[in-house]
Amino acid sequence: MEDPPITMERWEGLECAGQLDLVLPMYKEIWVEPPYCEGAKELAEFLDRFAQEVFLPRARLVVARCGGLPIGYAFGYPLPSDTGWWKAMDEETTPEFAAETGKRTLGIVELAVRAPWRRQGVAARLHDHLQADLGVERVTLAMRTEPEAAPAHATYAAWGYRQVGHWRQADDGPVSHVMLLNLPAASLGSGQ
Repeated sequence: MEDPPITMERWEGLECAGQLDLVLPMYKEIWVEPPYCEGAKELAEFLDRFAQEVFLPRARLVVARCGGLPIGYAFGYPLPSDTGWWKAMDEETTPEFAAETGKRTLGIVELAVRAPWRRQGVAARLHDHLQADLGVERVTLAMRTEPEAAPAHATYAAWGYRQVGHWRQADDGPVSHVMLLNLPAASLGSGQ
């Protein structure tokens, strides 16, 4: 018997908040694994952050399903002009590099696929659907540095991402690589 097709569904802005019951079980399952090993504290931080970020202009959530079963999700938003994203990096940036307009850079804050569906192109499809028709020039995300994150590093490198810096969300928190993907001009689409 053939597997059901994998489908994508996308929500924007406050519509994303209504999908928390769909995302939360996946979040709890995926982010408890190494290297993340997230617990109650990180779950509370995710809930707080998600509740704030859905109010950002053009915030987006994409959920992948196999049949009716949710198997992965991606969430992000174009960085606003007052973003602290680049300021949080350990490395210095030029004003030109860090300048944001709300239309220049998509910040991906969540991109996760449940274990049985990894390495099947689901993350790439989530990534593509998240940025489709936004008209951004580039995409950024932060990713952990532990050896268990090596498959994700390899995937992002294959997609064209390069490391532009490091950050640590809290003094006692783990270090993350800040990654950047410059999009071809042809992909800017109708979002500008």
